[in-house]
Amino acid sequence: MVTSRPKGLHIGVDAEKIVVSPYPLQMRTGRARRSRWGSVTEVVPAPASGRGRKDRARSASQLALALLLLSTVLSVFGVSGWAAAAGSAAIVAAVVFWQARAARVGSIALPRAEGAHVLYAAEERTAFERAIVVARRVRGTWPALRHMIDPDDADRDLATALEQLAAIMARRQQIRQLREELAGAAPHDLPAGSPAVRALAEQRLRVEGLWRSTAGEANRILASINAAALAGENLIREQRIGDTAREADLAISRLTAAPASSDAGPELAERTAAVIAAYRELAAGR
Repeated sequence: MVTSRPKGLHIGVDAEKIVVSPYPLQMRTGRARRSRWGSVTEVVPAPASGRGRKDRARSASQLALALLLLSTVLSVFGVSGWAAAAGSAAIVAAVVFWQARAARVGSIALPRAEGAHVLYAAEERTAFERAIVVARRVRGTWPALRHMIDPDDADRDLATALEQLAAIMARRQQIRQLREELAGAAPHDLPAGSPAVRALAEQRLRVEGLWRSTAGEANRILASINAAALAGENLIREQRIGDTAREADLAISRLTAAPASSDAGPELAERTAAVIAAYRELAAGR
């Protein structure tokens, strides 16, 4: 079965959830910081400004006063007072809205379109966040391997792997909740042969089977992403070691080809000693 590959993947991470969607993500509150690596766009909330309502009101009042003075000056040059007032009011309203939004703690809005996956459980969120970190490592190896791989195909494969992992993690999140519900369902001292007890045991077995199968699927994707990162990083290290060895070989060849040492030094010492000895003989004969 051939799975469709997303043209782009949007991953949003805030304090309470992770949202993975093939469509752009919007903020419910606060502002967003967006970073793009290949076809993957990562969205995280920007830090809240921390400005209180009084502080925001003070700055808005100062802006309104400045715009009022500007409108007065413009009216001297023939600009309509109503137009200047309307423009000033629009600017002040936009600033007030922007400041109020910046002061709130950011939260990503849940997408309404199909195909999005939302992870709330801490276990699934932690696993997916690790996958994001490893995926960045994979992309970090591509510039050095550009002659060996097709970056476009590799980028689509990586985005598809992350999307499939998010889908599996969303299923595991639901399975986890169902496991907890079934684990809390006590037989209430019913006989072992009771149809209700047998049905409960059967459902528990089915849920455990789903739990194990989704764990295997998730581990295969995580292992493949990690293997890609390690393979690329090891190949880059091997290339660097090979380059170092070649440079060392060239340096050794140059040193080997250097002129051999001569006897000029010892000969100079002998001649100097002979001259000194002759001078001493002449001095003694005087």
